[in-house]
Amino acid sequence: MKIAVIGGGSTYTPELIEGLIQKEKSLGLDRVVLQDINPARLEPLSSFSKRMASHSGAAFLIDSTADLDEALDGADFVITQFRVGGQKARHRDVMLCLKHNLIGQETVGVGGFAKALRTIPAMMEVCCRIEKRAPKAWLINFTNPSGLITEAVLNETRVRAIGLCNVPMEMKMEAARALGVEPGDVRLDYVGLNHLGWVRRIYIKGVDVTGTVLAFLTSQETREPANAGSEVEKGLWQTRKLRGPVNIPDISYEPSLLKALGMIPQFYLRYYYYPEKMLKVLKRARKTRAQEVMEIEEKLMKIYRDKKNHEKPSLLEKRGGAYYSKAALELIEAILNDRKEEHIVNVRNSGSTPDLPSDAVMEIPTIVGRSGASPLPVGQIEPQIIGLIRQVKAFERLTIRAGVKNDYNAALLALISNPLGPPAERAERVLRDIIRVNKLSLAAS
Repeated sequence: MKIAVIGGGSTYTPELIEGLIQKEKSLGLDRVVLQDINPARLEPLSSFSKRMASHSGAAFLIDSTADLDEALDGADFVITQFRVGGQKARHRDVMLCLKHNLIGQETVGVGGFAKALRTIPAMMEVCCRIEKRAPKAWLINFTNPSGLITEAVLNETRVRAIGLCNVPMEMKMEAARALGVEPGDVRLDYVGLNHLGWVRRIYIKGVDVTGTVLAFLTSQETREPANAGSEVEKGLWQTRKLRGPVNIPDISYEPSLLKALGMIPQFYLRYYYYPEKMLKVLKRARKTRAQEVMEIEEKLMKIYRDKKNHEKPSLLEKRGGAYYSKAALELIEAILNDRKEEHIVNVRNSGSTPDLPSDAVMEIPTIVGRSGASPLPVGQIEPQIIGLIRQVKAFERLTIRAGVKNDYNAALLALISNPLGPPAERAERVLRDIIRVNKLSLAAS
């Protein structure tokens, strides 16, 4: 069994290799090929990965190449984790957005729009090669903006693809920690798009504990009440005593909003619910997140280049992407072994809800087995969230049209459609800036 990793020079790669080492036997893994167009990153990451595998006693081979066709030839699974333009382009996105008094984040708002326009052509090229070199392969896409890119792949190519994000798993793991239970005991009724998702219900061993969790999160109490009767409630208070405030996930939402929603928004929804506040946060920051990551990566690359090192560095935790390897490899394992397990991933709606087109990619619970990820019924989506979902989905679909067809008009309409984008009277100035900085070839039709 062969896995090709496109973007193998990513500093994330050792986390992925660690997971592959742990699951080598269950995957029947023979060979991993790391592909990257940047030799200055690929060589040290490849060498470090080989040392990791060697010291662990792993039997699978690790190769590296700059040649995309060589990497893809005969692959059973292709993992995409590349970033067009690197962290420097991410930094430029943020600064361009702030110049126009807009939120600049790598997957949200205008920053996500710019990243998507850079990424779609590169992903289309990867998929064109997959169709020729590995037509039966499964593409596991981690490249951001993951949901948008996955929809482009599914609707514009013949490649079998599933989009992956670590946020749903991170929310599940955090919920398990906060509730004092095993992750396998937790089920999330989760709905939305990538980086635009809500937990509608939380179940522990089939028991709905959403009300208790929301009451805890919105409580003004600082001490455990004497009538904290249920095991779930006691567990929440015990976690707070032992480890500080409980976050499911990193909650910074007002209690009144959580009460009104009746559900738990994921981290990225802060940008939509509190855009003025988040814009101020971005403007006040001494460094962009891209600059912080570049500093972390510089230190990580020194570790990877040191021939004496063969253990995944703890510094990698500060890079972000918690549970990425776990999410990716459990997904691959479920497909290979026909596990028919529940995973929250990015797939076509396919009738799961009547509220979006059938071919629109959503981030929802699915059953994963040999035939891929089949979405579970979502039903009608609550009015308090469906409006935002539809607006962002319209933005995504216009962005895909712009990226695939180099369509200037679609790009302009995408910007105007984005809830965090500029008003129509400023949109063209912003778009021209994005085209200039990224050297895009969009043409008005």
